[in-house]
Amino acid sequence: MTFRNPCTCLLAILCLAAFGNASAQTKNNTLYTAGHASAFIGGLYDAVYPYSKVKQHGDFGLGAPDKLDGEILVLDGKIYQTQSTGRTFEVKETELTPFTVVNFFKADKIVKTAISLSKDKLYAYLDNVLSNKNGIYAIKIKGTFNSVKTRAFPPVTQKPYVPLADMLSLQHFFQFSNIRGTLVGYRIPAYMDGPNITGYHFHFLSDDKKAGGHIIDLATGNITIEIDELDSFLVDIPQTEAFNNFDFQKDRREEVKRVENGKKD
Repeated sequence: MTFRNPCTCLLAILCLAAFGNASAQTKNNTLYTAGHASAFIGGLYDAVYPYSKVKQHGDFGLGAPDKLDGEILVLDGKIYQTQSTGRTFEVKETELTPFTVVNFFKADKIVKTAISLSKDKLYAYLDNVLSNKNGIYAIKIKGTFNSVKTRAFPPVTQKPYVPLADMLSLQHFFQFSNIRGTLVGYRIPAYMDGPNITGYHFHFLSDDKKAGGHIIDLATGNITIEIDELDSFLVDIPQTEAFNNFDFQKDRREEVKRVENGKKD
């Protein structure tokens, strides 16, 4: 007969509980990428991932809808789509996405400022706040904006799809003044280039949930900046023939820059 020390058993249980909590914390502090940024920008617009699966990995993020029909933003566990018409609405979990990035957002740091900042000055301001230059940061910026300029692409209708940089003449712009809303975005370090879009990347959603899109330019008013530093990342690679045959030899960094800024050259 084997006798077990109750104290030893209790210690083992506590250790297992601590390990479980640590694992859960790591899981909830992970950037999850459904798809591949370079492949998406290179023309892989057909959706692969159901939003129901994406939401298992995060309640905050951004991405693109099926066949490039506008822009996607994820906030507080809800998914919003802004089409090229400007129409913004909540998306059903049963729909699909070709590329979306999410995490479970929990702020590590909160900063408030009433200084009016352009997009470039906002990014410089954030650079001073985000101390780890190689850190993965999820960033939520909520408040009033003196102006916001966003864009959305129309859906693609005919194959073969052309790269996103070749579709910049088709993008639709939206301009808003004195609007309340939220910027949802990330600063991704250079070593994650390829599967993800490195640097800053933000989408916008108005408080009334009627306006949104990819950020092209802005001027801030009174804002609150919430920052969540992540410690790992996971890339869910598309299991499709198109991805298997995609040419990854081409350097698309300049294309990404043009797409992010909405400029043809």
